[in-house]
Amino acid sequence: MNRILSLFFVLTLSTFAGELQLTLPPIVYATPEVPMSIYHDNIVLTETPEAYRFEFTCKLGKNEDRRWTVTPADSDVGDHHLGITVKDAKGKVVEQGKTTLHISPRKSAATKPLRLLIVGDSLTNATVYPNEIARLLALPGNPKATLLGTHKPSSAQPGVAHEGYGGWRWIDFLNKFAPEAPGVTAGPLARKATSPFIFPAADGKSGAFDLQRYFKEHCDGQQPDVVTFLLGINDCFGADPNNPDAKINEVLDNADKLLAAFHKAAPNAKLAVGLTTPPNARQEGFTANYKDKYPRWGWKRIQHRIVQLMLKRLSNREKDGIFIVPTELNLDPVDGYPNNNGVHPNAVGYAQIGASFYSWMKAKL
Repeated sequence: MNRILSLFFVLTLSTFAGELQLTLPPIVYATPEVPMSIYHDNIVLTETPEAYRFEFTCKLGKNEDRRWTVTPADSDVGDHHLGITVKDAKGKVVEQGKTTLHISPRKSAATKPLRLLIVGDSLTNATVYPNEIARLLALPGNPKATLLGTHKPSSAQPGVAHEGYGGWRWIDFLNKFAPEAPGVTAGPLARKATSPFIFPAADGKSGAFDLQRYFKEHCDGQQPDVVTFLLGINDCFGADPNNPDAKINEVLDNADKLLAAFHKAAPNAKLAVGLTTPPNARQEGFTANYKDKYPRWGWKRIQHRIVQLMLKRLSNREKDGIFIVPTELNLDPVDGYPNNNGVHPNAVGYAQIGASFYSWMKAKL
């Protein structure tokens, strides 16, 4: 399997140098009766994806105006070749790439209960995609799932918890600490300024990162089976769109530190890293949030490069417990966003993120 993944990774890397920088993960995960799509705009770097023709070669699914989409049946379980050809308006082939569509059985072979910890930023704090993951995991054929975490916003469905906080970055979970003010008790409110994985010393003025203590105090003394991460927007939003690599690699160094800490504390846990999600396709969403300071095209260039470097840095890291989840593919950049927000999806988009994480979990359960 590692040899196959390595081959696909080489093929993926070879697409980076093209005009459109067609970028694909090695595997796209899907599950019977759960729609899964690849949106054209999310795999190329251009301000005008509508100016190109996208052709998909796969025995399953169908290509539409803005996406290729599939809702698998039980009979489709297995691996399927998925090839993509991009042509210009004159029909000239601009770029080509390939990946594997992996469809997992509806019923999991796993009977052991699943303990899931979800970590992220404001996209996680909104709690819509964690709710969707919980809903899907409650379907027949899945092991009983327990969602871990200390953060339970009012939007959380019963049994849903996570560690997602608005504005947070990879590094914040490693070192964000604020001494408790007099009269402020510890807990989710205080933890908006302190990582849930950092515990104060006796004097309350310093803190220590301690995952084992977190598991003991907040996870019934048991390690998680799966930890998902969806981060990167806050880390890189202010990077130079013309030269983002130094900043992105600094951020991925921090990601490596957090992932290594989790692997050390929970060596059997699968660490599922979601590829940073694409922006709203409308400039008006960015204008509403940031006026002219951060245009959509600037963030699109940064986000596309983040995905490329995440694939380069995090692929073939299963020995470190690290797995890639292609959350950037299945998010509709038009109908998955409101008109007035550049990076935060609407309910449709959040559900698509949840479906991506769920379909990856089905492949690993």
